[in-house]
Amino acid sequence: MLIVGIAGGTGSGKTTVVRKVMAGFEKDEVVLLPQDSYYRDNSHLPLEERQKLNFDHPDSIEWSLLISHLQDLKNEVTIHQPIYSYLTCTRSDQTILIAPRKVIIVEGILVLTQKEVRDLMDIKVFVDADADDRLARVIRRDLSERGRSAEIVLNRYDLTVKPMHLEFIEPSKRYADLIIPQGGENKVGIRLLSSLIRQHLAE
Repeated sequence: MLIVGIAGGTGSGKTTVVRKVMAGFEKDEVVLLPQDSYYRDNSHLPLEERQKLNFDHPDSIEWSLLISHLQDLKNEVTIHQPIYSYLTCTRSDQTILIAPRKVIIVEGILVLTQKEVRDLMDIKVFVDADADDRLARVIRRDLSERGRSAEIVLNRYDLTVKPMHLEFIEPSKRYADLIIPQGGENKVGIRLLSSLIRQHLAE
């Protein structure tokens, strides 16, 4: 089994990279484990407080559960992946059954910040992008998918997204084996990553 970690700032194009890499393999060969599924459940808080939480800080993630699930998959044990809602900032009572595959992709802004998670990875990738490009993507995404106004998105960017990127996410780039600038637009980087995965599988 091969575990690939793909990190990068919010709006850097990680999801596009993951989608294009996964498209090059059979469905029964690769599965995605998103860091976002492991946000802590905040159902005990009023909705107004939940929406003010800092989702770009490492403490917002239940790392122990993610690590446990990765270890289970490596040991050929099926897991129950949590389902997290950005609209309510809570976890669903339902889960997604994830069976072990040849390739597990762990994707999220903070996945390279945690040593215990990095130690489980065979390939570590950082998707890089200019701050202006990332902000534009975040605005488009949050307006269309997360029901936020432009003012809320910009306030959140100034208060949490930008400072957390500088404090935690950008420094984690030094742990990457491969850096892919400009995300999903970098065809060479995506081909190289896909080639590395195939090479590891062959070995």
